[in-house]
Amino acid sequence: MTAMIQTLTTPDGPFTILADGDQPVLASGWTDDVARILGRLASPPTEIIEGETAAAEAVRAYYAGDLAAVHAIDVVQIGTALQLAGWAELRRIEPGSALTYTEFAARLGRPTAVRAAASVCAANAPALFVPCHRVLRADGSMGGFAWGTDIKASLLAREGRG
Repeated sequence: MTAMIQTLTTPDGPFTILADGDQPVLASGWTDDVARILGRLASPPTEIIEGETAAAEAVRAYYAGDLAAVHAIDVVQIGTALQLAGWAELRRIEPGSALTYTEFAARLGRPTAVRAAASVCAANAPALFVPCHRVLRADGSMGGFAWGTDIKASLLAREGRG
């Protein structure tokens, strides 16, 4: 598979998007390190070319104030049934809203599986497009985030949660 990669400048630093040939996002995050983006995937593409991704405009719109723009972008994720259900549920969390890991586990039908719910967030490759940053610890603190809690806090503040 050939994928396209693009790095944008954002207020939170460089943001790299990896999209497949049909343009759904495979992986993304706040880095300009291609290896780090590829490391988010179990099966990275065999060929990567630089270019303008369809998702880039949604990222620009998000940072310009259209916080829902990223929800319109298709993503491709491969995972377990729990992961797929979790990633779909994450996409239902509206900007400005947040869930605790406990609430997230309950929405997945596994209210006692808080660690499993957290692992769904940790395995999320297309960050921002699948907003795992909107899941917090029970006490409202950040918890973990692959791209750093400072970026997570910035995103939540941008969305009116900070």
